[in-house]
Amino acid sequence: MDDRIQKIVTELPGMTSVTDVWKTADRSLAGGKPAFLASLGIALTEAYGSGAVRGWQYDSVLGHLLRSLAVTPGPGNVAEALRLAASVEAADRKVSRRIASMLASCHPAEELTVAFTGKAPEELRACLVHELVLRGVAVMEVPAIAAWAGSPHWRRHPLRWLPWTLSDVEGEPDMPGYSVHGGSHSLPYGPTGSRQATAGSRSTPPRAEETTTRAVATRIGSAVANWAEESNGTVEARVFELARPMDVGSVPVLLPGLGLACLATKGKKKASLSTTACPPDHAWAVLFAAASTGGAYNSGGYGAYGRLAAWHSLAALAGAAEDSTAEEAEARVRACGWYSFDARTEWFEGVAWDVGLAALSPDGLRLAVLAATDTD
Repeated sequence: MDDRIQKIVTELPGMTSVTDVWKTADRSLAGGKPAFLASLGIALTEAYGSGAVRGWQYDSVLGHLLRSLAVTPGPGNVAEALRLAASVEAADRKVSRRIASMLASCHPAEELTVAFTGKAPEELRACLVHELVLRGVAVMEVPAIAAWAGSPHWRRHPLRWLPWTLSDVEGEPDMPGYSVHGGSHSLPYGPTGSRQATAGSRSTPPRAEETTTRAVATRIGSAVANWAEESNGTVEARVFELARPMDVGSVPVLLPGLGLACLATKGKKKASLSTTACPPDHAWAVLFAAASTGGAYNSGGYGAYGRLAAWHSLAALAGAAEDSTAEEAEARVRACGWYSFDARTEWFEGVAWDVGLAALSPDGLRLAVLAATDTD
């Protein structure tokens, strides 16, 4: 082991600042020695990657090493990022998702073929394929990726459900950008387009009977589950069967009478509700952002799993069968009527992470609602 690496490993737990370690790594990378960063990360993971000895110093240094290798141009850096990721994956299952997102954002596809021809975690490969798809890469035209994608050993992987190209609903997703200093992404939450207030309508909504099951609620909430599990989020997912068919324009009239927790107010005061008719493209974009980038205090599932979770939520809102193919799910989604909504209630935090979506089935007899909120 390099003497510098041994010294850092030994002294790391007692450090009050890891800036000097970062600088050492940066000099090595600038000097064309990415292997030093990977070897340091592997040594640190072996020493501190699990158990009670893991501390903030380890997390900070390892994060810097992984990010530096993943975002810095050059095929040698990609190879060393993969070597380090393979070592870290056993201690951190999400590392493959994170590294795949950064690699796809910062390197051309031809530099990333080493992930499919050399040694790399299978999970990272699966994530990397769909991170590239999300960025518009024709992955099946890249021989190394196409050969791996056609292999039988990963056919039962959950990401295998996703198609190799973007659908019309997905369009051109807004993807995060990365640098050695961090990342950035948009927050596309809240209604868009022409807003419609519901207070003055005189339409009589049909009787609605709730038919929500735990399984369906879980599936509808797939995209925002990370807000509740890893941050301060609250989620409401409900399904209603209507006594008579309803046209999509009547959704704003029906919402206030469903007994939704997100629209509840104290006393006789009515919720200040705003609704917006929207295309399914907008609903998918909101769900994808929530699933892939997370809420106030977490990072979400990144692109590949964010894409999958967004489709799980969208398909369940639309009432698609759980065993639908991606093509069948998209057809059902496009046949539904969609609304986004928000309200000034105590339930919605009103900070930056608020989601309100409603989907009316093609026959007008089923209405599904998803609301989510998070705060820092």
